[in-house]
Amino acid sequence: MKASEAVHSDSPLPEEARLVHEAQSGNADSFAQLYDAYVERVYRYVYFRVSDEQTAEDITSQVFLKAWENISRYRPSGHFLAWLYTIARNQVIDHYRTRKETVPLDEVGTLSAKGPSVDEQVQLRFELQAMRDALQFLTEDQQEVLILKFIVGLDTHEIARQMRKGEGAIRALQMRALQTLAKYLETEKSYG
Repeated sequence: MKASEAVHSDSPLPEEARLVHEAQSGNADSFAQLYDAYVERVYRYVYFRVSDEQTAEDITSQVFLKAWENISRYRPSGHFLAWLYTIARNQVIDHYRTRKETVPLDEVGTLSAKGPSVDEQVQLRFELQAMRDALQFLTEDQQEVLILKFIVGLDTHEIARQMRKGEGAIRALQMRALQTLAKYLETEKSYG
């Protein structure tokens, strides 16, 4: 899975409702199709919250395990993916709550990719580090909005549902976050 491969489709899987219904009836194959459709997006979200490939893979597995165990509780009032993001967010929170040691932002693992050159790997590492450095100046909610918008590819409506806030609040968080990042980047540019 690559962080740079963002999927920006705002529409759910075309047959999502049928697959969810079948999964709720115990059909593991239908759940597997949902998994295949959404695993990369959930992984990407988790990775940008934990900054470690192995931890992100572990948490992503936990997300889908919890989703399978609790599929009967899902109510199709929105996208299934939004429900998965809620589970993922809670798993990330649990991860940080139960972890004893902290990982500094400068410890960035490279994402697995087949065949990138050393130059490409180094460039990706620098880009990810710069992004994490800039994100540290934002509030938790601002970070969440930017990750869901620009990394995961959700629209404002879905972000509002995910974060249980109004769309106006999401737009305001995004605007303030982008203004903060612009100030940070301008400061970095003047020192760089």
